[in-house]
Amino acid sequence: MRLSTVILPVHRWSEGRELWWRAEQLGFHAAYTYDHLSWRSFRDLPWFGAVPTLTAAAGVTSRMRLGTLVTSPNFRHPVTLAKELITLDDVSGGRVTLGIGAGGTGFDATALGNEAWSPRERADRFGEFVGLLDELLTNDVVSREGQFYSAHEVRNIPGCVQRPRLPFAVAATGPRGLRLAARYGQAWVTYGDPRGPKDVPVADCPGVVRAQIEKLQAACAETGRDPRELDRILLQGSTSERPLDSVDAFVDYAGRYAELGITEIVLHWPIPDSIFEADLATFEKIATDGLAQL
Repeated sequence: MRLSTVILPVHRWSEGRELWWRAEQLGFHAAYTYDHLSWRSFRDLPWFGAVPTLTAAAGVTSRMRLGTLVTSPNFRHPVTLAKELITLDDVSGGRVTLGIGAGGTGFDATALGNEAWSPRERADRFGEFVGLLDELLTNDVVSREGQFYSAHEVRNIPGCVQRPRLPFAVAATGPRGLRLAARYGQAWVTYGDPRGPKDVPVADCPGVVRAQIEKLQAACAETGRDPRELDRILLQGSTSERPLDSVDAFVDYAGRYAELGITEIVLHWPIPDSIFEADLATFEKIATDGLAQL
């Protein structure tokens, strides 16, 4: 199992650079950030762009992987996103993972002046988005006409440092999204039950992820993909579990999910006076000692 962190883009870079540098010093496998225009309780607070933040983070790190958890079609287009990702992969020396999901119905969904998409349209767009992005990142020249997204004689030279392209970590729990993960993903992402922490007792949380993994395996069988080829990433912070209370609490938490086949756990970097508040000293102790105790 690998241990990573997600650092929300809420800090001016004069402060944020220290967090990204520190994450590498603590030995995290990867550091991710949210790719939103704003997010829930942080809507009226400082919030910066994901790709510029990751580009800056690449300049203060050298080993740790970097990525989004997650990017969505809510305010992105595959053509412009592909160019940004190729540049980021180059600046980082091939250390980028794209976490990608269908997006939700939050602030991003209507920020461009459109009505929020129906669940069906969101799923349709997600499938087209991922397919076109895959093509753009693996070919020098792309032309494609889509229902929602098109590309006309688009050049992406010299392409990604990572070949054939940078890895996709596809966030999905529904059947269509899981099929996309099986077809295009190098990893699959879950944050547990999408209903939210208040709806699922702590004892039931691992069972929810177990059922999702079984559905992922079925999607892999349907598409002819070996499920062992996909990493399985669990983003902490969206359930009522409390793995950051102590090192022992983390070891119990990580052990439960390791038994289910989770290969990477992502912990939220503590943010005071927020839903991600946690003791920083305990968090750092988990980062350095937690996995060794599994």
